[in-house]
Amino acid sequence: MARIRSSSSSSKFRYCNPSYYLKRPKRLALLLILFVSASSFVWDRQTLVREHELEEFTNRVPANVPVEMQRREKVKEAMIHAWSAYEKYAWGNDELLPQTQSGENSFGGLGATIIDSLDTLLIMGLDEQFQKAREWVANTLDFNKTYDASVFETTIRLHLTGGLLSTYDLSGDNIFLEKARDIADRLLPAWDTPSGIPYNIIDLARGNAHNPGWTGGDSILADSGTEQLEFIALSQRTGDPKYQEKVEKAIVALNKTFPADGLVPIYVNPNDGTAYGTITFGAMGDRDMWETSMKGLVSLIRRSSPSSFAYICEKTRETLTDKMDELACFAPGMLALGSSGYGKVEAKKILSLAEELAWTCYNFYQSTQTKLAGENYLFNPGRDMSVGTTWNILRPETVESLFYLWRLTGNVTYQEWGWNIFQAFEKNCRIESGYVGLTDVNLALKDNKMQTFFLAETLKYLYLLFSPPTVIPLDEWVFNTEAHPLRIVNRNDDIAGSERQHKPTVGLQGRKTGRFGGN
Repeated sequence: MARIRSSSSSSKFRYCNPSYYLKRPKRLALLLILFVSASSFVWDRQTLVREHELEEFTNRVPANVPVEMQRREKVKEAMIHAWSAYEKYAWGNDELLPQTQSGENSFGGLGATIIDSLDTLLIMGLDEQFQKAREWVANTLDFNKTYDASVFETTIRLHLTGGLLSTYDLSGDNIFLEKARDIADRLLPAWDTPSGIPYNIIDLARGNAHNPGWTGGDSILADSGTEQLEFIALSQRTGDPKYQEKVEKAIVALNKTFPADGLVPIYVNPNDGTAYGTITFGAMGDRDMWETSMKGLVSLIRRSSPSSFAYICEKTRETLTDKMDELACFAPGMLALGSSGYGKVEAKKILSLAEELAWTCYNFYQSTQTKLAGENYLFNPGRDMSVGTTWNILRPETVESLFYLWRLTGNVTYQEWGWNIFQAFEKNCRIESGYVGLTDVNLALKDNKMQTFFLAETLKYLYLLFSPPTVIPLDEWVFNTEAHPLRIVNRNDDIAGSERQHKPTVGLQGRKTGRFGGN
């Protein structure tokens, strides 16, 4: 009897034994078909749910409401969804891991998502969420940590401007200026080098600065030439010139060895200021210097066949590589903004190139199954573009350029492109517990991270794309590299006193916020 029961039990569980299928190819094939069918069902169901939610939202909005307002409110709802998920599963942590409904401290546990999102919450009129974040900054945020911080990320993205200095400008609340000054003082020793080119890493508690080992001891160009806006603004708002003096030394050092074509390689020696390596407008990459660099950029432009997409090559020594990062898709917006400084004929050429590059970047999205862009693209004769690195981590660069081009040209096509991109994010990246990136933009495979810049940049630029130009007007505000707006003041003005008398103004939501003009 025992043998019979054993045999019966073995027979009962034989379907769980992999060898049962490996020895029977037809059954293995059937199992694979069942697995693919189940996966397709789950994917189709998620897609249908997202489409149903979008349809429900559209039906809730009165028919007489302008389409731009409908779209803006939908982007705002996406921000609420992302923020609520972070609040529920990862509050106080740097980033949300939506799939596992947990938090991760990838920036030293400094509340990166909170800080990076502050000004987005203000601009969208999310008062309740902003007040909770403000209380966390006032009572919990502490920079006195033994943590090797990226000078670059901490300056432009997270703390100095990302949610602190910009939020001070938007709200007039001194707690943000005090915190901005605290972190800036901790970063300043990074500029104590023979050339004035800053080290890229610094221990926030001890002030020990150095460069990462993988650069061979050199600094990265983007880290050295991007932090001037924030530190100069801090000097203006505090009346203390030390911040401006430090960062301007880096520009002086770069100008000493500035090449004739204006294209500076990505690695810079902090001892003597010399640069080497690849020239790229993608990862890691005054008016005269800018204009010279733009001439160099034009020399990197090629066009694909058969569709003649304009793209920016990468250059190593004298060799051009037919590859362009999605990160380089900030360039159309940059060119469009810079075109206003030229004469009429030259400005038209620069703006035309910006529009060509924007079309290419939009097609980065349109060329994939999910309608979301990969990390970079390769260009081959007869094939136009093909995705190289297949992930998408919710990056903002293309929608940033669409925002600027719409503001500067009034062409609503850029709004339509932005809406298409937003819908692709909603369809492929939104899950119950936040937003995730994709590991493959053709297979729609999801990762497990909601990047802080999705809230700070991607959703902010999309919201502004569908807002009136009076919301953060470009003649009164300037955005830093990571989409954080600073109020424009004359370079040499001492505004510390007037800042202390900063009075809020009524904004888009009809409330006092200390920021942009109303409708």
